[in-house]
Amino acid sequence: MSDAASALTLQFLAWVAEAPRTYAQAMEAWRSTCPRLSIWEDAILDGLVGFAGGETRNQSRVVLTAKGRARLRGGAPVPTRRAAARRPVATAARRTKALHR
Repeated sequence: MSDAASALTLQFLAWVAEAPRTYAQAMEAWRSTCPRLSIWEDAILDGLVGFAGGETRNQSRVVLTAKGRARLRGGAPVPTRRAAARRPVATAARRTKALHR
């Protein structure tokens, strides 16, 4: 995992942990059409986040899994399925800051 992707993964996990977030909120804030910046999608695939409650996507909450909490506490990289296919994205941190303004 690139340093930028690892830092963004930690930022995403901290964002989920700091307040209740719905699936719709997470999609709005973190989805990406860039295959090199798929933090939200990778967190789901890697088992870092899960979903709780709600009958609709606006009602479902995004929650950290035990693996996600451990990753956030330790800060150690969690291997991803597609990490080898990614190249570092130099502007990822700037793009994420713009999304959260």
